[in-house]
Parts: sequence; structure tokens; C-alpha cells
Amino acid sequence: MRMASWSWGGREHVGLISADGREATPLAVADASRGVLALIQALARGESLPQTSGLRLPVDVISLRAPLPRPLRSLFCVGRNYHAHAAELATTVFAETMPKHDPWPIVFGKLGECVIGPFDTVRLPSPGVSVQIDYESELAVVIGRGGRDIPRSRAMDHVCGYTLVNDVTARDVQMRHQQWDLGKSFDTFCPMGPWLVTADELDVQALRLRGWVNGALRQDGRIKDMIHDIPTLIETCSRGITLYPGDVIATGTPAGVGMGLNPPQWLKSGDVVRIEIDGIGAIENRFGFD
Repeated sequence: MRMASWSWGGREHVGLISADGREATPLAVADASRGVLALIQALARGESLPQTSGLRLPVDVISLRAPLPRPLRSLFCVGRNYHAHAAELATTVFAETMPKHDPWPIVFGKLGECVIGPFDTVRLPSPGVSVQIDYESELAVVIGRGGRDIPRSRAMDHVCGYTLVNDVTARDVQMRHQQWDLGKSFDTFCPMGPWLVTADELDVQALRLRGWVNGALRQDGRIKDMIHDIPTLIETCSRGITLYPGDVIATGTPAGVGMGLNPPQWLKSGDVVRIEIDGIGAIENRFGFD
């Protein structure tokens, strides 16, 4: 099942996308501004999804929004979670802070207010704020059943589904403050989408994640290559912290980020970043000052 949020006819809608990704069916949701959150919460309560509230439409005529345009709170984000990405960072300014091994995942927050749609424009900051803007292609896990101190053995029972995010980062700001939240949370710095695919539809460990900049393949990784797998991330994020239906965990990016290239290649106005995961779909965002 693919749950989505979109705009059409001057209104916001929430509903389902057909298996082939071509048709959208709106559902009767009272508050569509929160995207598919109401659907996730209904399923968590053991309820059926709302009834349909209109005709099916071709996806080509609607404007897809982020499935969770207003997340419950900040996103949980994971750093250095692919072996090859950790290796490329060891050749950058991160080298001095790189641990010899990673017994625990690195987890930081990214403000939910920076979420935008799967095809929206990412607004570049003025050069006086940051000049080192980078991309990070990531699989995002959406929690479907809440809980605290969730054991790894039962973690996957708490997953509603998956979506894509671009964890856009101002690297110079990230390094300047030595805490990652500010450099990760500029307005528009979290494209998300194109929809949420429920966990029963996917063999998540078999998925391939790729990212392109202006048509050139930069990132190509597989979810099975994570250092800390999804159950471990859920167990870690829920230690002493209650997770709620609709919470989002961005699981980290594979190798090939701009910072890791020699020389580094930062995003500039007019660049287009496309991210795709097999079985889920793709997002594509232009970067610019407008």
C-alpha cells in the first residue's frame, strides 16, 4: 500500500496511490495538512482506513506533497551508517573525530519544519550563511506502532513503512558548531517522498539506493550494507524515549556525497538532485536561491 499527500483543485488531499504509481485515490481525512499521519494513527489504533472521498486521478495531474509535510517532531537521523561512507569521511575534515569503530549509532535531530515535497525547490542560503551545501540520499523508516525501550527482536513490528529523504546539509555550518542540528535544519533542507510504502510491500534489506546530481550517478548503495541495521536503529532511538506513530528515522547515506569527492563538489544554483530506491520511487529537487 502506498499512502500519499497531494494538492489538487486548490485543496490538500490524502489518500492511496495505485501499485503502478499512476493513480491517486483520495480518502476522507478531516485534516489533510498533516499528510498521511491520520492514516498511520488510524492503523496504529487497529482501525480501517477512511472511506474514499472522490474520484481517482492520474498522478500526473496532482502535485505530490511530502507524505508527512508536518512531522510530529524532529526527525531522528543517523550518521556514518554505511561502511563506504564512513571510509570516505575519514579523508575529510571529519577525520579527527572519526571513531576507530562504531559500537553505537550516531543519532542527531533534524527539524521537522524543514520538510518539503518530493519535487519542490530546495532554497540555497545566502553565501554569507553557507557555501558548502551537500546532498545525502537516505531511506527513512516511519514508525507505525509506538513504544519505549523497544527490543531489537521486535523492532520491525513497530514499522509502518518507508519513504525517501534527502538529508541536505550545510557542511561548513555543521563543522563550525560541532553539533549537527543547525547545519541539517535550514528551511527546505529535507525533501521527502514521493509517498510512504507500507512495510508488507518490501523486502527492505534487498533494496538499492541511488542518487544523481545533474544526471550523473554519485551514490549507489544497498540497505544491507548499513553498519547498524533498522532494528538496531529503532532499539537505539527508543531507549528511554517513547516513539510515536508517524515518527521518522532517516537511516544514513551511502558513499558518494559531495564532501567525500576530491576535490569536494558543493551544490550550486540550478543543480538537480534525484534519489531513487527500488520498490519505493524517486524524488527530484532543484536547488536555487528563489
